[in-house]
Amino acid sequence: MVPENDTYRLIQKEMDFHYLYASTSKYYGKEGQESINPVVFFKILLVGYLNNINSDRALLRYCADSLSIRLFLGYDLDEELPWHSTISRTRQLFGEEVFLSLFQDILRKCVQKGMVRGKRQCVDSAFIKANASMDSLVEKEVLEDASAFVDELEANSEFKTTSTRKKLVEQHHAWKKEAYKGMPGNSNSEKTDENGNLIRPKYLSNHTHYSPTDPDAKISTKPGKPRQLNYAGQLAVDDAHHVITGACVSTAGSKDSAIFSEIMDQTLDNLSQNEIEIEEVLADAGYSSGESLQYCQDKNINAYIPNFGQYKPEREGFVFNKEENRYECIKEGGNKALLPFKRIMTDSKGYQKTSYRSSEKDCGKCPLRAECCGKITKFKKIEDSLHKPLYDQMHEKLNKDKNYTRFLTKRRSSTVEPVLGTLINHHNMKRINSRGMKQAHKHVLMAALTYNLKKYLRFVVKKPSVVAQVISLKLGEVYCFLKTHLHELKNSFLSHSNFSILNYN
Repeated sequence: MVPENDTYRLIQKEMDFHYLYASTSKYYGKEGQESINPVVFFKILLVGYLNNINSDRALLRYCADSLSIRLFLGYDLDEELPWHSTISRTRQLFGEEVFLSLFQDILRKCVQKGMVRGKRQCVDSAFIKANASMDSLVEKEVLEDASAFVDELEANSEFKTTSTRKKLVEQHHAWKKEAYKGMPGNSNSEKTDENGNLIRPKYLSNHTHYSPTDPDAKISTKPGKPRQLNYAGQLAVDDAHHVITGACVSTAGSKDSAIFSEIMDQTLDNLSQNEIEIEEVLADAGYSSGESLQYCQDKNINAYIPNFGQYKPEREGFVFNKEENRYECIKEGGNKALLPFKRIMTDSKGYQKTSYRSSEKDCGKCPLRAECCGKITKFKKIEDSLHKPLYDQMHEKLNKDKNYTRFLTKRRSSTVEPVLGTLINHHNMKRINSRGMKQAHKHVLMAALTYNLKKYLRFVVKKPSVVAQVISLKLGEVYCFLKTHLHELKNSFLSHSNFSILNYN
């Protein structure tokens, strides 16, 4: 009753899931009630991600009502499918390595069919809504004195904060409230909803609040999007056939550059298992950091990552002397001060910087002191990132051949962004269906391997091209034309007056 070209028949034909028994054997005991078959479990998950079903209850109802899915799972018409809570518990039971092995197995099949080139990988991320509400946020415990702050550092607790930090956050929110006063939806009024509950303030921070429902989820937003608890899904996509070569998840509260090494480690490992080496990596400015550039240099990867917005290739009125490791003033009318290297410092955000500073003797009586140093300060100080040489190399590379840089920018956006959109809108990656970082990582891996599986099936099962269909149509027309004329010729010949049928006895 199920057509031969059904999607689930094709998956059953192309995929061998039996190795999952060995991968999951350590998670099963030898006593007690029989648990769900691991192959059946992963097949049920595949059905959910193929059909964009987020709820386990809805997923089991959908599976029970389909002949093709019952055939795919190996269940007869009168057999009852597993209970929805069994799916949830088994998802938490299996480790991340099982999901990663399934992802690598499908990626291996894509490589064997020539769908992965490996030369150029495009990296990007997108927010995924956490399985927790903003209404669940509670305020962190405030520590009042310095000794308590020391206790906080020693405990390394995410659920406590200092009174000083809270005041800084409140000042920042007060500034935002004043800056966005004229914009709709940004007022922090005492309005209540239809149930009489006070509407929560717009400006909530990860520094002062957390969700006890899902502590790993972080408050985040993007322009035009609501503030909500999110995770960040990270993807690496090969630009040949848009096959996903790496997938992981990170907290939405951290920058993309902080997770760059993790997504690249997984991608390099996945491709090295198939004897493929990466040549180029494309990413947006969100991944720009000294650590990311140093990572690519150490791994001998040619990276194209635009420098972040605060990067300055040159200092107006100053030149850098690499040999002497100092800045030199070249302003006309100035005292030509020298700014030698002083120290390596760490700013308030934790970034390491190199500090260059002139002496008061050179700048104190300079006629340009007011506009250069300020009315009170008598020396000039310049701070650069500790990784400025790497940023300078990237700046030079991006400006060396601007046509090739524009080509790579379009290539990146046309490769990884459609993949993220497809996963979010069609493969269940809009919202995490469980809680915690490990569960979110499994969710992203399942969505990514489902996307690769669909790519693989389209590549293996080729549909007839337009040319082939036109040729077939033309041949059919010729056949019908000849058959019609032969029939007319036969009738004309048989109806001739001189023609008679001889009957021999």
